[in-house]
Amino acid sequence: MPELPEVETVRRGLEPVMADAVITRAQVNRPDLRWPFPDRMAERLAGRHVAALRRRSKYLLADLDGGETLLIHLGMSGRMLVTKDENAVAIGTYVHGHAAPEKHDHVVLDFDNGMRVTFNDPRRFGAMDLFPTETGHKLLDKLGPEPLGNAFSAAHLAEAFRGKASPVKAALLDQKIVAGLGNIYVCEALHRSGISPKRLAGHISAARIAVLHAAIRQVLEEAIAAGGSSLRDFRQASGDLGYFQHGFRVYDREGQPCPTDGCTGTVTRIVQSSRSSFYCPKCQR
Repeated sequence: MPELPEVETVRRGLEPVMADAVITRAQVNRPDLRWPFPDRMAERLAGRHVAALRRRSKYLLADLDGGETLLIHLGMSGRMLVTKDENAVAIGTYVHGHAAPEKHDHVVLDFDNGMRVTFNDPRRFGAMDLFPTETGHKLLDKLGPEPLGNAFSAAHLAEAFRGKASPVKAALLDQKIVAGLGNIYVCEALHRSGISPKRLAGHISAARIAVLHAAIRQVLEEAIAAGGSSLRDFRQASGDLGYFQHGFRVYDREGQPCPTDGCTGTVTRIVQSSRSSFYCPKCQR
């Protein structure tokens, strides 16, 4: 499932297309994905101006001038594809010149700038919803701070870990503690900070938490710069693959030498809460 860097990469690819543009036509080709689409979704989107395109955790949020926000979750295999037809001309509420939607093109948005954004999702684990911008959405209500925002500090992490008897890996995947982190980047950040995924969160010193905080930010920033990680289905809005996977230190590297300078350990995989954790038992304590 795409994590924060992948979703942020998609947002940056979509922003020049969607922000400050008008949806001339919305085509909804099925009644649901992970859950049913909202009532009259196509009608409610058509003619709306996109005031801003934001990201919160792993969700894309398009604020519309009608007072509603379009929430988009990519799920396991969802992709936002951008296409342009040089000859596309807006006629009424229909943009002529684009190719017909393909089998898994479930939602198609045409814009007044001649661009088209298509939500393609073969497995249909993704989701879209509309909600009043002012009141928010239940999926966003209890999320923790953004790991690249000012509210996410070493002090916040230390307070969240205080007295916690769960492994640090589980704590970092708790979206109430920090929003947007997933399995890949938690494994990578723990390796860079030298902390075992098995260590109890409440037993980590303030000094080591500060190192972990810095590692989380560093990993995410590098991943975004690399366009995210493409392991199975993920592609950028342009259709290009991300390439941060080529820089993984431990994730999906079971049996390979630990890349830490001077370490003679081997990357090991264990299962925690039904998820694979990759780490070096020798240098991560």
